[in-house]
Amino acid sequence: NIGKRGAGLMPVRGHSNVQGDRTMGIWERVPQSFLDAIEKEFGFDPPRENGYDTVDSIKSMRDGKVRFFLGLGGNFVQSAPDTGVTAEAMSGIDMTVHISTKPNRSHLVCGRTALILPTLGRTDKDVQVSGPQFVSVEDTTCAVHASRGPLKPPSDHVRSEVAIITGIAEATIGDRYGIDWKAMRDDYANIRSRISRVVPGCEGYEVNVRRPGGFILPHPPRDTRSFETDSGKAEFAVSPVEVVQVPTGHLLLQTMRSHDQFNTTIYGLSDRYRGIEGGRRVVFMHRDDIASLGFDDGDFVDLFTRWDGDDRDRCAKRFRIVEYDLPRGSAAAYYPETNPLVPLDSTALKSNCPTYKSIVISLAPAGRDECPDALGTAPVGSDWSHKTTPEPKHLS
Repeated sequence: NIGKRGAGLMPVRGHSNVQGDRTMGIWERVPQSFLDAIEKEFGFDPPRENGYDTVDSIKSMRDGKVRFFLGLGGNFVQSAPDTGVTAEAMSGIDMTVHISTKPNRSHLVCGRTALILPTLGRTDKDVQVSGPQFVSVEDTTCAVHASRGPLKPPSDHVRSEVAIITGIAEATIGDRYGIDWKAMRDDYANIRSRISRVVPGCEGYEVNVRRPGGFILPHPPRDTRSFETDSGKAEFAVSPVEVVQVPTGHLLLQTMRSHDQFNTTIYGLSDRYRGIEGGRRVVFMHRDDIASLGFDDGDFVDLFTRWDGDDRDRCAKRFRIVEYDLPRGSAAAYYPETNPLVPLDSTALKSNCPTYKSIVISLAPAGRDECPDALGTAPVGSDWSHKTTPEPKHLS
């Protein structure tokens, strides 16, 4: 479809605004050209060395290289791999700050000094000195549009994310570089005017984003059939497929979300996609695998995994076996309950993304002493103990 009007590549890049963050330079390996544009616009030389991605951030906190953590939204402890290691790393640093729309598990696993800064959500009305404000979001098709919250804020004292960040900047950086933090807080259009001069493809940002439906970011392969490669042509790379060797008596586990779930936020206990009601601690398995491992449909098991070179087992407690039409040798269970099973060092080549879809596990009858609780592994929506979580039911 390259070069056809109204057609082209369809990248699968996650939900709305994940890619918007990257467009705006939220990346641990920001291109030098982007940093040059920031320096020109704001009058200071930004740090030029690369930062840490999620996995390396956890390692750096664990190893004492990072002493401060600020989370702009999110539920870091629950969404990251190797939950026990992540929680221990977070608990050992000097200070954690979470800018959050609602309480989550990460607020309970924190540094020696911890701040929770409540903020408006994107669905809340945001009124500043210049009047009602809107923010912009980028969806998975490179479309950018305005987003205005319709709801009454939970309190008159809750600040917007922009107000919180600019307030921190005023208190720490101040007028050192002549940046008018207050102007950006009072009217978000001042931020978008800066964006138009820094971010490629965002020229005329303020005008374009106010149009009904917003605008589409430039896409050279789609727009002009041009490619920013040394050859000037499209270049394809082929990665060899490596077959994961699963030992006898083990399964290859993938983690996934349920129907009533958005990231780590669980809205209900009804997964209509798979017929699961009333609970989440289930492991889906093929009927022949259930039988060959000596279990029955409906049995409760503990899940174990061990990473090569690591001398400890990782465990997730009390999952109900659900017979499901999966390929032999594979299993599936919900995230984030199974994050404790994902070793921190088990990552994909190049991207360094944790191997949430490729975890070798073994099973044992639930309740054995060799399955200790890991920090932060409690089921979402309970009082942090599996004993009080409703037992899941499979509606076949």
